[in-house]
Amino acid sequence: MKTDHAPSSVRALTVTAPRAPLSGSVHVPGDKSISHRSLMFSALARGTTHITGLLEGEDVLRTADAMRALGASITRNGPGTWTVQGCGLDGLGEPADVLDMGNSGTAARLLSGILASHGFTSVMTGDASLRGRPMKRVMDPLAATGATFLARRGGRLPLAIAGNANPPPLSYRLPVASAQVKSAVLLAGLNAVGETRVEEPVATRDHTENMLRHFGASVRVEPMGAGGRVITLQGRPDLVACDIVVPGDPSSAAFVLVAALLVPGSRVSVPGVGLNPLRTGLFTSLREMGADLVISNERVEGGEPVGDITATAGSLHGVDVPATRAPSMIDEYPILAVAAAHATGQSRFRGLEELRVKESDRLAATVALLEANGIRVEVVGDDMIVHGTGGAIPGGGLVHTHMDHRLAMSAIIMGLAAARPVSVDDTAFIDTSFPGFVTLMNSIGAGLGA
Repeated sequence: MKTDHAPSSVRALTVTAPRAPLSGSVHVPGDKSISHRSLMFSALARGTTHITGLLEGEDVLRTADAMRALGASITRNGPGTWTVQGCGLDGLGEPADVLDMGNSGTAARLLSGILASHGFTSVMTGDASLRGRPMKRVMDPLAATGATFLARRGGRLPLAIAGNANPPPLSYRLPVASAQVKSAVLLAGLNAVGETRVEEPVATRDHTENMLRHFGASVRVEPMGAGGRVITLQGRPDLVACDIVVPGDPSSAAFVLVAALLVPGSRVSVPGVGLNPLRTGLFTSLREMGADLVISNERVEGGEPVGDITATAGSLHGVDVPATRAPSMIDEYPILAVAAAHATGQSRFRGLEELRVKESDRLAATVALLEANGIRVEVVGDDMIVHGTGGAIPGGGLVHTHMDHRLAMSAIIMGLAAARPVSVDDTAFIDTSFPGFVTLMNSIGAGLGA
């Protein structure tokens, strides 16, 4: 499958502290998790779904291309406004070419659940980063559908899937908390007769469950143990088209808000941010550090809680973040580590094993980001301990981003709060999740590239 939105060539950047405080009000792109799911579920539903606020980053555009290749009619009507003519639950067809998922692990893993439960053969690949990431964590539970998987050593892409049009319902207990694996199993269960059941030891983001209900599926969620849940899906639902409003992505808002907290004298507002309680661990952690974060105008849009957030610069202190909070902020640890580097005292982030299988080994890369810029950091088991400076980060280092957009953005925010310039080896991949990031930051006074 060919696309006309391949990532641009390498773009290095050197970041210095801005000459004045950051200020203003800016909208961040739509939530990436919800954007992926809105395209997939709309394609599986009967009728026409109108989507507003869709994230138009590279990752989501790959999902749109994949669903088109499977038979859905998907049209962009204007910025963030899209229309999807669904195929119905059994209406997807065999793609004519390889499905190229670019850099998106979310898209590849969720789509595996759909492909495993349809009676045709498909092949997925991705860029160099995605081809190095493991898919075995979804292949193992999905093999019970009767689908056949053929991958490179270690369960890595390219991946061929010969799906089963009549899969049995699955019952699966997640060995570790993962919204992607949970969602892949539930998506496979849509085509199964009977109830598909997933047990998760720790509650993970529930956008899949919310959107299944939004389109008419029957989903039960029951508590299990200490913080766990059991999700039960009734198979073969009649999914009916239903319009979607995508809220601002809290993971994207995180970079803007932390920049405002760290650059002296700054005050920045981000309206319309998603406030799903299974996604807001970063905001909880920042408040525990003493951050001046004010949430106002709370409301519900498209089944998801939304609000406006204002961040005002001030001093921060160290924090101990429990492992149970990790699923609600798994993408935000690099930027939280930058905040911790600026804080007074020691911060400890517990239970970060999931970071080792992100776009990069994000745990090791975050440690390297901090150490290259004069911050003392330790890894003890799956915990990261950051020793804050209580003021400006020393800076002066070169950050290797490993094609990881969140590391690149975290490095840029670090440079805005550092005493010496911070060099970032590659910022091209930022557009996969946050198109226009540099322009947005410059609109509030960051002076990037000046």
